[in-house]
Amino acid sequence: MIDHFGLSVGDHDRALTFYDAVLAPLGYRRLQDFDLPKGRVTGYGDTKPEFWLSSGGRCTGRLHIAFSARSREAVDAFHRAALQAGARDNGAPGVRDIYHPNYYGAFVFDPDGHNIEAVCHAPA
Repeated sequence: MIDHFGLSVGDHDRALTFYDAVLAPLGYRRLQDFDLPKGRVTGYGDTKPEFWLSSGGRCTGRLHIAFSARSREAVDAFHRAALQAGARDNGAPGVRDIYHPNYYGAFVFDPDGHNIEAVCHAPA
């Protein structure tokens, strides 16, 4: 349903450092980086940019973004990398059976305070 989505950030370089670290364990990397008249834009993905960061100031309100993980180990690695990159914990890796029995996720707050998640839906 969703082809791509974007997030405006308060400090582009700080956000890049954070997302480079936390998306790598999930198999995503920085694919494009360029300047537009309104500011810098960076796209992440595995084969095409699907998640975009743009300079220009933090989005108002808090967003929840969940990234797909291929394994529970990748969710664990995401959480470790996020904490090492300065994120605040918002839910350690674990099963969230309120959603379904194989929902394995971890949650952190990114540098702009958004609730960022990695989730794997595969059975253990």
